[in-house]
Formats: sequence, structure tokens, C-alpha cells
Amino acid sequence: MLSEDEMPQAWYNIVADMKNKPLPVLNPQTREPVTREQLSVLFAEGVVDQEFSQERYIEIPEEVQDMYRIWRCTPLVRAYGLEKALDTPAKIYFKNESTSPIGSHKLNTAIPQVYYNYKQGIKHLTTETGGGQWGSALSFACSKFGLDLKVFMVKASYHQKPYRKLMMNTWGADVIPSPSNLTDAGRAILAQDPDCLGSLGMAISEAVEIAMRNQETTRYTLGSVLNYVLMHQTIIGEEAVKQFEKAGEMPDIVIGCFGGGSNFAGIGFPFLRMNLAEGRNIRVVAVEPQSCPKLTRGVFQYDFGDTTGLTPLIPMYTLGHNFQPADIHAGGLRYHGAGAIVSQLLHDKLIEAVSVPQMETFEAGLLFANTEGIIPAPESAHAIAQAIREAKKAKEEGVSKTILFNLSGHGLIDMYAYEQYFAGNLKNFTISDEYIRSTTSELPDIIK
Repeated sequence: MLSEDEMPQAWYNIVADMKNKPLPVLNPQTREPVTREQLSVLFAEGVVDQEFSQERYIEIPEEVQDMYRIWRCTPLVRAYGLEKALDTPAKIYFKNESTSPIGSHKLNTAIPQVYYNYKQGIKHLTTETGGGQWGSALSFACSKFGLDLKVFMVKASYHQKPYRKLMMNTWGADVIPSPSNLTDAGRAILAQDPDCLGSLGMAISEAVEIAMRNQETTRYTLGSVLNYVLMHQTIIGEEAVKQFEKAGEMPDIVIGCFGGGSNFAGIGFPFLRMNLAEGRNIRVVAVEPQSCPKLTRGVFQYDFGDTTGLTPLIPMYTLGHNFQPADIHAGGLRYHGAGAIVSQLLHDKLIEAVSVPQMETFEAGLLFANTEGIIPAPESAHAIAQAIREAKKAKEEGVSKTILFNLSGHGLIDMYAYEQYFAGNLKNFTISDEYIRSTTSELPDIIK
């Protein structure tokens, strides 16, 4: 554990240390780089400044630090029980982000985003949520600063995770299953497929549309993908670095599950800093669902962050904004693309990416629950599955490795997913090459 006084007072901006900077986000009409003024129509000015920043560290406002202290610093835990069960020479650690009030890492960016909107005088926010953790985090933060919030929740998760919806309602948010009839985007999607269960891209389209209707008092907020969101999450890894220094060692492998990049960046970027600036050789691994494999099977090209094309064009590894992910229970990972920073890092082979099938993740989650006592969120179980793979490999090779993964959230609001697993109703999903080609074939040919 770290004391309150040891909590990092700045976020780490990895762009400052990248030799190849991320390609610029583009205006889809002009295909010129998006300006601060254009982004400020959607986002708070404070986070727009951070999106363009080249500074290595961004100071965390005191008001944000005060709210972080409700639960930070979070524990770094040695998973002795898991190690014993695997009979591995590897040391396995996890950063326990499930200790936050909403049970996940998402508060790390929800609080500063709401803070910057509050300071600007914004009264209303819109957002999307997949598994419900981001919506819950933003609802909590809005209740602290007195802002109204409208959340478009992916319909599959809306029905699978009713208690996430109730958490958001408890903190005053209005939660709408997406796609809905409240927006032009939602109505168009439902006209084509009345039974559509939604996706993060669709929910983003609806949230952006509502925000654009009321530009004087309303802004949109995003829980992943963009540079400033990933930067806010680096408090996770900055704490972990300090904790490992106290323990007198460093991890050989750092692992995070991957949807849009927020918790992966949060745990991984501060250790990547050691690689980029100090010449270390720490492996940093992103773990995605086999059914939504943008990093492992997608293309590196400009694409929209949403389904209907309301957002700027982002340089990303993508399956295409029309990609419809399978109805898996890791709702927070059902996103078609990756953020610009993570995509550039992967393109430059500075990070690794793997995919795991749904059944393996639940098996890993159950083993972790039975050895460490924490029921993990289905999203976090992806990172656990990869940590188990690495620990087994260390045993096969007869070497000792130090493995760190981010427990991005607990699964106590996700028990329906475990119920479905025990009932034998879950299965693995494999996406065909033909389908991926069909969803990526119409992307603009900008990156040569």
C-alpha cells in the first residue's frame, strides 16, 4: 500500500516520449487535422487542451486529488493463491482498481472530466456505456458536481446488467437503452434492424447527437479511446511503479484487458515510459475478446469512433465502424476500434496484443475468485486469462517471471454473466475473415 501522501500528483502523457507521434485526428469533411475549436464544441475546453498537449506530465487539480483520495491509492496485491493453484515459479501481482466507489477504474477519468465541465459552466452531459462501469462512474461524478447526465447504454448490457442501470439511477442519471428512438441515429439503426442489441459505436452516435443539439449548455463525455482519457488513467500505473519500487523489483510483463484502451493504458503506459526513456524491456500486453479482435485482426486506418459517422476520423486499428460485435458478456470490450496512441504503439511494435475466447475468460475468472476471493468483472477476466497463460509458460520454461495485471473492476454487478456460464448458455464466438473484410472494405484509404 501507498499512503495518501504518496498518491501521484500528475498524470503521465506518453506522447511526450513517443518517437513516432500518433497521427492527427481529422475532420471528416475536410480531412484536415481537427482544431481545438472544433473539438471544444463536443468536449470541455480543459480536456481539449490535454488532448493536444505534448507535455510529459499534467498536474492533477487539487479538487480532483481530493476526490481521488476517497479510494486512492489502490492496493497492489501478490496473488499467492493463484500462484499456488498454477504451481508456477512466476510471481503474479494485480492492481486492485475494484476498490473504487463504483467498483472499477473508470472514476479515474470520470471525476476530472466532470470537473472540467463544471468549471466551464456546463450543466448537462451525455455519454455512452457498454458494460455499465463508465456510466456508473460518470453518474457518481456528476452527482458530486451537480451536473445532469443522460447515458445511452448498449441494449445488450441494459438487459444483462440491470443493477448497473440502477446504480446510475441512484446517482441521478437518465439511462436509455441504445439504439433508441430518441435520436435520428437510433431510429435509422432500428429501421434496418428492429431487434438490434446495440454496440458502443451506436451508443456513441446517440450521445454525440444529443450533445450537438444543445451546444450552449451540454457536452459529450467519453470513457476511453481519446488521448486525455488514457492519460487520466495513468494514475494506476504511476502508483504501481512506486509500489514495485518499494518492493524492490519490477514486472517483466504488464497486462490489461482492452476495449478502447483506458485501463490498459492506465496500467501499461507508466511502465512503457521506462522502456522508452530508460531502455528497459518490460512487455506490455493488451488482451481483447476473440469476438472483437480489432488489435489482432483489424486494419490500421482512419475510421469514425461511432457507428453513424458523427465523430472525427481517428487513426486506429479497427474492424470498421459498421462492425456488429457478438453478444458477449464483457460489454465494455465490445468496441470496433482502438485509440490513436495505442494504435501507433502497436503499429510500432512497442506493445503486444492477444485475443482470448469467452469461455477461457470465465474459467480464468472462476479460478481467480476461488484463489483470491474476488469475483472479477468479465472484462478484467480477460487480463487474468492472459496472466494465467504467461504463468503457465513460465512453468514450462522453468523460469521465474514477475507478472502484473490490472484488475480493472469486480464482477458483483455482473453475476448474471456467471449465472449464464453455470447454466451452460455461453459459447465462444469466432469472426470470419469475410465479415471483417466486409466491414473494413469501405474505410477511407488515408493511411498508406
